[in-house]
Amino acid sequence: MKCAVASVLAVLGAGSWGTALSLLLCRNGYQVRLWDHSPAQVEALRRDSENRRYLPGFRFPPTLQLSDRLDETMEDARGLLIVVPSHAFSEVLYRLRGQLPDGLGVAWATKGFEPNTGRLLHRIAEEILGPRDLAIISGPSFANEVAKGLPTAVTVASRSAKYAQRVAGYLHGDRFRAYTSEDMVGVQVGGAAKNVLAIATGIADGLGFGANTRAALITRGLAELIRLGTGLGGRQETFMGLAGLGDLVLTCTDNQSRNRRMGLALARGLSVEEAKTEIGQEVEGVITTGSVIAIARGLDVEMPICEQVFGVLHTGLTPKQATYNLLMRSSKAELP
Repeated sequence: MKCAVASVLAVLGAGSWGTALSLLLCRNGYQVRLWDHSPAQVEALRRDSENRRYLPGFRFPPTLQLSDRLDETMEDARGLLIVVPSHAFSEVLYRLRGQLPDGLGVAWATKGFEPNTGRLLHRIAEEILGPRDLAIISGPSFANEVAKGLPTAVTVASRSAKYAQRVAGYLHGDRFRAYTSEDMVGVQVGGAAKNVLAIATGIADGLGFGANTRAALITRGLAELIRLGTGLGGRQETFMGLAGLGDLVLTCTDNQSRNRRMGLALARGLSVEEAKTEIGQEVEGVITTGSVIAIARGLDVEMPICEQVFGVLHTGLTPKQATYNLLMRSSKAELP
């Protein structure tokens, strides 16, 4: 146990990932208050003493409290972690504004861009909350495996090395390693854009193209991540780490990934909406694809794999035609 149970941390968002991180923090000795915007969801969590909808099979410990009231959740909290989908991120920040005491930093494990604008989430947080410490948590981390206590490693990025270390300290334990970084841009881009590439690999595997194709998509997809991330000001080396290559490989190769399952479903002939219904949870890559393409076009960054995924998701392009479009591109040097 790392701390006195009296140390209170607030977690906003009771989906699978928010629940898993809450369980991790409880194992690390913290008193955790888990908030959800839906009173019905909170009532179900209390009744079942587990998250049967999003993360079944993991009983809540006594140190995990549940609430649908932000003021109650934030009272005397020593740390704050936001774990909501990207489309709800700004709304939660607006609800928080005025309730955050001076000096309390804000960390989040949300992966994505702001829908419609394509802005990185730290820009949104700066605009809404004003000057304060901010941090992003990202890396190869399936919620179910974190809840089980299986070994996992992530990156915590903040412009403040001291705050990054503080947030990493909440998470770090015997089976969970948290590394720190100052590259908030690179870590956010890696965590968001890899979801688009996971849809691509799901489509390819669903069409039966095999391991060679999957490896090629991951490798060339990494090149696309690097071009986009460095174009936005991220560091190239970040994309060779946990929040880049690590998260990309995980999301592209394991069916725990909702984005990969989206690609598999599309390859079977399901529509995007039918696939969403089958998966039953938020599929961040569907929203993120539009942001990635808008940013890439604005920066004049070439992202042919992501362009084809965008076509499948948003313009009626078939998975087979998208694959054909990629294969028919002219030969070129692999490295610039």
